[in-house]
Amino acid sequence: MDGGEKIASVREIQNSRPFSAKRFFLQWEWLLVVILAVINIVNAGLSPNYLVFDNIMNAVQMFLDKAIMVFPMMMVIVLGQIDISIASTMALSSVLMGVSYKAGVPMPAALLISIVTGALCGLMNGFILAKFSELASMIVTLSTMILYRGVASIILEDRAVSGFPSWFSALGWGSVFSAPIILIFFAAEAAVFAYVIHFTKFGRCLYAIGLNEEASRYSGIKTKRVKMTAFTVMGIFAAISGIFLASKMGSVRPSMAKGYEMDVIAMVVLGGVSTSGGRGRVPGVLLSIFVIGLLRYGLGIVNVRAQVILIIIGTLLIVAVAIPNLKASLNKGPEKKLAAESKGGDDVSRLPRGTRL
Repeated sequence: MDGGEKIASVREIQNSRPFSAKRFFLQWEWLLVVILAVINIVNAGLSPNYLVFDNIMNAVQMFLDKAIMVFPMMMVIVLGQIDISIASTMALSSVLMGVSYKAGVPMPAALLISIVTGALCGLMNGFILAKFSELASMIVTLSTMILYRGVASIILEDRAVSGFPSWFSALGWGSVFSAPIILIFFAAEAAVFAYVIHFTKFGRCLYAIGLNEEASRYSGIKTKRVKMTAFTVMGIFAAISGIFLASKMGSVRPSMAKGYEMDVIAMVVLGGVSTSGGRGRVPGVLLSIFVIGLLRYGLGIVNVRAQVILIIIGTLLIVAVAIPNLKASLNKGPEKKLAAESKGGDDVSRLPRGTRL
């Protein structure tokens, strides 16, 4: 038996870890489950009618227009990027939809104009960031946030467009078999994004680029194309979110959806997605959507001030960011011990003489 065969007999590579109940139940998603359960218990105590099915559906309808943008935002943040222009994209695409409809364009075509506008806005963000990789996505999307909102204001000034068809209003408030249309759309969207992010080559590329963009590029991943695709998808779903919001409001105006980008980013970060990229899962993001949405709804029942709600959500975000870092610092102890044990070359000395590592 030669040296190589001896190594094969003693060294073993594992591509999966054995199941650990402790590791499983210490995942961030379980803490979100507990928080969500507490929120529902408190809400039920605040309002005896909270657990009525119709009331829960009404509560869900209040925040799902924001939730539509959460999964594409997750893709962007997993890449190690961020997009704070989404609310302005919503406004611009909705304004163009309303202006087109008032100009005589059929409503289905006006909806298509809105989606195409959102795609172009997202593509512009992605193209700039792919072409000039040294630019920070925060700065680029801050610039386009101002640009898109400014264009919407030039088009419509301080006016509003209303008078949409009755079927359009049903998108935001209508239901099918007691299930809101927006909830049905959101459920389908969540399933599609869960599959794309976790079970496709494109999803694996997102995580690889988020962990190390340069290494991903040298390994053959088309990083520019992936980045442009992610931002374009973000723009499309921002436009769709704007359509649902316009349906609920019954009108469009340049000032609509202000502040939406912060809520969307908060939902993603609370869901356990790392702002540095390369980490995060759809189940955690899905739970965080309902944690923040139902928290806002429950506190609104008792007329809690908006500033207090922001403080509570901000505290949750600090916890979401701090816990992974705390876990990493606690794990440094065992890692240092292992490094100290291997520093003397004990593991190497047990290999056959002449073996190349």
